[in-house]
Amino acid sequence: MTAGQGGTPSKSTSPTRCDVIVVGGGFGGMYAIYKFREMGLSVQGIEAGGDLGGVWYWNRYPGARVDLPSIDYSYSFSPEIEQEWNWSEQFAAQPELLRYIDFVATRLDLRKHYRFNTRVTRAAWDEARQLWTATTDRGDVLEAPFCIMATGPLSVPKEPEIAGLSRFKGRLMHAARWPHEPVDLSGQRVGVIGTGSTGLQIVQELGPKVGELFVLQRTPSFTMPMRNVPLTPEYMAEVKRHYAGIREAARNSAVGGTRPQSTRAFFSVTPEQRRSLLEDAWKQGGLAMLGTFSDLMVNEEANEVVAEFVREKIGEVVKDPATAEKLKPRGYPIFARRPCIDTSYYETYNLPNVHLVDLQADPIAEVVEQGVRLASGKVVELDVLILATGYDGLTGALTAFDVVGRDGRTVTQKWKDGPRSYLAMMMEGFPNLFATTGPNGPAALANIIRISEHDVDWIAALIVHMQKTGASSVEPTAQAEAEWMDIIAGLARRSLINKAKTWWVGANVKDKPTGLTMYTGGFAKYREHCAAAAADGYRGLVFARRVEKARAA
Repeated sequence: MTAGQGGTPSKSTSPTRCDVIVVGGGFGGMYAIYKFREMGLSVQGIEAGGDLGGVWYWNRYPGARVDLPSIDYSYSFSPEIEQEWNWSEQFAAQPELLRYIDFVATRLDLRKHYRFNTRVTRAAWDEARQLWTATTDRGDVLEAPFCIMATGPLSVPKEPEIAGLSRFKGRLMHAARWPHEPVDLSGQRVGVIGTGSTGLQIVQELGPKVGELFVLQRTPSFTMPMRNVPLTPEYMAEVKRHYAGIREAARNSAVGGTRPQSTRAFFSVTPEQRRSLLEDAWKQGGLAMLGTFSDLMVNEEANEVVAEFVREKIGEVVKDPATAEKLKPRGYPIFARRPCIDTSYYETYNLPNVHLVDLQADPIAEVVEQGVRLASGKVVELDVLILATGYDGLTGALTAFDVVGRDGRTVTQKWKDGPRSYLAMMMEGFPNLFATTGPNGPAALANIIRISEHDVDWIAALIVHMQKTGASSVEPTAQAEAEWMDIIAGLARRSLINKAKTWWVGANVKDKPTGLTMYTGGFAKYREHCAAAAADGYRGLVFARRVEKARAA
């Protein structure tokens, strides 16, 4: 990968002026830089990492891999890139994803627009001058009429609320900030806290390689086999011939991808047929089971039958009955937590050096010098402790620094009772501020690259509209914002996602407002809402013009 640039602090005493500031260097930020540049606008990107890649720049932990098919988890805006790039696996591993990101960035010459190893510490709207001023931890000051927060739903790692972490004498590692150099853990006693998607990938990768592995499980996750396969040149040639149709299908699906989805209600088929369909989905792998029936996230009885099917599979794989029982999730609906897919997660517990520590039965009391002390007094002695404890998801990136709108109001203040926006991209009181994959859109429930491309394109079209009409600023009305949040709330009331305590609803961060604020109506319907607003003259938005302000003065 080409080395990141922009590593030295700016000594400029005067602000850098551009048309668009883009915060974030993941998939959304990269596309935003390209899109606005191609519109003839001057752009400046800010990225905390040393290079582009977003979550894939930081997440270098053992076993890191995308859980969507590679051909879905890739850009659709450039037919040239589609034809030039070849995926090697159905579910790409992190190194291949970084190579893809590097290929795109180099092909489109995106790095020159970024300042790397740089964090925005404050972004404030200047009403008099109708622009945003952003300051960074390197002393940069940037000014632009438009500011795009392409910070993504997962960019602020969450430290576990466990006493004594600083006392641990072994090596403490965070999955979301894994070292860039190779880490040899062979022969080590390794503990992993967290059994979400990241934790599962780490466990199955390290189990056969370390001396002993202790999985400190708080809440077990449902996971289904990935069934990853290599992609042959012949298959990739087929995909390239049909990319246009594949992308159109993805844009018009609820999940922004091409995995199977059904309109079949669970109880519309016989028990024997249901069982056969579930067995087929299990053999197919990936997230096929989630799309086998249309009502699994609204029909609790149907959901429980599917959950019990997966519990049976766990019992078939894990040889020790007591361990298998501890691994079976209970107390929340399947798919109400982020659905996981694995290569050999349950099989890993059949290895003699892998130990499951059930924290529901014996919680962590504190971390001590030699390892983790449980409530019972038992100490799990460790050489290495890995924290796979997730993120301050959805809202964390925009409340991690001061984003100041009109009249000095911050995003943190506006969101004190939970995130609010219009169409997930704009907020009342914050003119010319836009977000991609915001917390009030499909966010974590659909393909983030499809969402990012859609959001950037919609924002770009709005800016073109402003250029044509002479508008200097735009923001939603309080009424439009409230109506959008009412739509979200109405859909959320039907969803079983509410019945699990997850980062999806903010339950993993102490004192964070909880509630399902993502749009659960599906990606295609979300696109329809956004398109309808634009077609109706950008209803719900108010525009200001500099000429009017000058005349009024």
